[in-house]
Amino acid sequence: MLIAGRYRLRDTIGRGAMGEVWQAFDETLGRPVAVKLLLPHDSDSTAPSRFRLEAQTAGRLNHPHVVAVLDFGEHDDRLFLVMELVEGNSLAELLTGSGPLPSEQVAHIAAQAALGLAAAHRQGIVHRDIKPANLLLGADGTLKIGDFGIARFLDDPGAALTATGQIVGTSLYLAPERALGRTAGPASDVYSLGCLLYQLLTGKPPFQADSALAVLHQHLDAAPVPPRQLGVDLPPAFESYLLSLLAKEPESRPTAEEVADWFGRGAWRGTREPLPSEHQHQHQHQHQHHGRPDQPHTTGSRAAASASSFPSPPAHSDRAFAPVATTEWQTSVHRASTRRAHVPFRRRSRLVAVLGGACIFTLAVLVGLLWFSPDNSSAQEPQTAPPTSSTTPSPSAS
Repeated sequence: MLIAGRYRLRDTIGRGAMGEVWQAFDETLGRPVAVKLLLPHDSDSTAPSRFRLEAQTAGRLNHPHVVAVLDFGEHDDRLFLVMELVEGNSLAELLTGSGPLPSEQVAHIAAQAALGLAAAHRQGIVHRDIKPANLLLGADGTLKIGDFGIARFLDDPGAALTATGQIVGTSLYLAPERALGRTAGPASDVYSLGCLLYQLLTGKPPFQADSALAVLHQHLDAAPVPPRQLGVDLPPAFESYLLSLLAKEPESRPTAEEVADWFGRGAWRGTREPLPSEHQHQHQHQHQHHGRPDQPHTTGSRAAASASSFPSPPAHSDRAFAPVATTEWQTSVHRASTRRAHVPFRRRSRLVAVLGGACIFTLAVLVGLLWFSPDNSSAQEPQTAPPTSSTTPSPSAS
């Protein structure tokens, strides 16, 4: 079947509520593509409008981690959407075939998916249906977000074209605020991404129940079981951050851009990253140690948070991180030893001064005694009588 005189359909690769997706070949440009055809919706007059919205939404995005829209049109009264063809499987197919994925691979997926979401959010687009089936993993490991069929523009609350009060999206990955019927925002996509990552690690979504309504109640009230309690081999830093994506309040979750940065720089491994020290402290420390490299230094609550967020490394590790108390203690000891090095000199100075003063005082006393002695006194009187004993009464006594 040839669409629009250039897209030859070959094999069906997917089918959803709105349309079916075909692997096709663009005979004009000589490249493989994916063509999505809108299914007949006689009972839903909004289907064509929503299909056009998907094309307009995805067409605003040009990002390596978002499936690109190449063309849009109508053929035989059926709307079609031409997209780039991702040679690979969806994450849903990957889970079915291999089960839970290792943390290294999940972290790589998280960084790429968050980058794609951040690009959409910057354009004012909320996906609203992040789930394993809508994330495609290419043969080279590149992840792309597809199916913006129920996405909405942040500046157009009515763009979703859904009935009043209707909840759209898959309940297994639905954010709590959306379960309450509130408008979806970027934080809602982050929550859905957290549910998806949880499933990739554990093999199942964080909340499951016999009915969609029961699942919605769990999103609102239940706390997810930490993956490590389910036997998942996961760094504590990864688990803590993953649970922050599943926070009940939207404002408590990180942004998609922050998620991309956190996973992209490998923070999920739990490696401690020393914070830059203050310039003044660094200058003093280098001066005291005669140009030796400064020790890692953190201050205040940042240091406390760093010490509590991640497990302490082994004592023999080359990456051992000196906590604030140890660094300050070492600096204090160094300064104290510097002060003590000058103490003997000051004590000797005081001793010399005291001894010198004592010698001067003694010399003055001796000079005075010699000067005022009877042999040298100028007030000496002639003796008139021989000395008498102390027991002989004086003449005046008679």
